[in-house]
Formats: sequence, C-alpha cells, structure tokens
Amino acid sequence: MARAGRALAALVAGIALAGCGSQTARQATPTGASSPEATTSSPTRSPSATSSSSSTSAGPTSSPTSQATSSRPLRPGDEGTRVRQLQQDLNAAGYWLGTPDGTYGHLTSQAVMALQKSAGLDRDGIAGRKTLDALAKGVLPPLPSGPTNRVEIDLERQVLMVVRGGELKYVINTSTASGETYISRGQPAVAVTPTGTFTVGRTFRGSEVAPLGTLYSPRYFYGGYAVHGSGSIPAYPASHGCARLSNAAMDMIWAKDLMPVGSRVLVHD
Repeated sequence: MARAGRALAALVAGIALAGCGSQTARQATPTGASSPEATTSSPTRSPSATSSSSSTSAGPTSSPTSQATSSRPLRPGDEGTRVRQLQQDLNAAGYWLGTPDGTYGHLTSQAVMALQKSAGLDRDGIAGRKTLDALAKGVLPPLPSGPTNRVEIDLERQVLMVVRGGELKYVINTSTASGETYISRGQPAVAVTPTGTFTVGRTFRGSEVAPLGTLYSPRYFYGGYAVHGSGSIPAYPASHGCARLSNAAMDMIWAKDLMPVGSRVLVHD
C-alpha cells in the first residue's frame, strides 16, 4: 500500500500520527489541514528506474589507462584530483558537502545522492556518467515560490533546500517519514511527515534523547517534528516523521544560523 494510503487507513482506524522528537506546543497549522494528522507525504521508497552509474563501465578494456581512469565512475573511497574537482563542482552548484578535500567520503556521497534525487536518477551515491552529466548541466530541484528566506523540504525528491534572498543556496540529502506503522508510548502510530508552512519553535544543541531515539541538534518546526542530524540518511524515506540530515550538515546549519527560532519551514510533496 502506498504511504498516503497507509496514512489514510491509519486515520480511519484511529491510529495516531506522531513526531520523532519531544512533543512541544504546535508552532503552526499545516497548509490546508487542521493538524499534522490531516496530510501525508507520498515519496516512494524505490529509486527511479534511470540509473546514474550502471550504464558506465568501470573502464574501457581497450583504451589507454588514462582514458579508463578519467571515464570510470567515482565512488566512496576514491581519492585524488578528480574527486576534488567533483567536490568543487558540487559545492558550486549548491550541493553542500563541506570543504573539498579530494577524498570521496560520507558527505560527498550525500551530495551526490542529493544531485541524483534532484535529477531523477538512481540514488546510489556513485558519480557515474549520468550523474556527472546532470552536474554539468546544473540540474537543481524545482524551487516553488515562497518566503525569501526559508528551509524547504521536498518529500517527493527527499531533499532539503536552504533558500536565502529568494535564491537556492544549499541542497542537502534528507530522509523523511517512511509511512510505516510503529509503536509510540504503547500505541500504534504512522510515520508521516506533515506538509504545510511551519515556524521553527524550539532548538536543542547537542544530542537530545527523545521518545523514539536520540536526535542530533534538532530544530523543531511542528510539535515533535524536527530537522535533525543522524548517522543514517538513506536514499529512501526511513524516519518516524522528522527530516534527517548528516550531523555535519546540521552543524553547518547551526554555525550559519540557517534555521533560527521564528524562521519558516515549508514541507511539500
């Protein structure tokens, strides 16, 4: 059953929809709904059918070594000038990964995955031919109209966007609600990320222990729903309702104060 269908079935059955963090006063009302239970998101768990790297071989068998090296996909664990150039190009396009260092680590994989999601490619975190082509074309996720300064979460593409002065500043890989049923305080609940326009109402610097786990430096935008750091940000929706980012991305948001109390957060399918 699709996520939206599971959420609707949960409502009919009287199953609660709960956030992943500590419950606080609700900060805003979702657009077109009276509560977070009233709307659901509908990203799919499966990546798109278009592959970013499978069509690119590990290197032509009949070509010189230099040509094979320059054409093969870049992947986690790689090092060198090609990786540094990839990192610089991703940063220049807006796909945040920190400071380029020539090593294809976790943050580079996260940035590549954000690009793949934006381009509708297979979400494998490997920079193959199609991924590099999308980067060269400057592919970015669509940016709907809204407040000039905001954080926007695209549930369909599973990316978080930081908008400043009406311009897209950063695109970051995220993982939101799985749509699965789970147990919260002894009661069944459905993992759904509410859609609408919200306001950041509470923040916590450091690791906060919440009913459903530990959240790293969360910024709450609606009751127990927050943008927070996590050690696991997969290619598909996997959270209890919050928007997961890498811990490093969350540190950057704190350092630059990109989600101050009172700022806007837009969440849409």
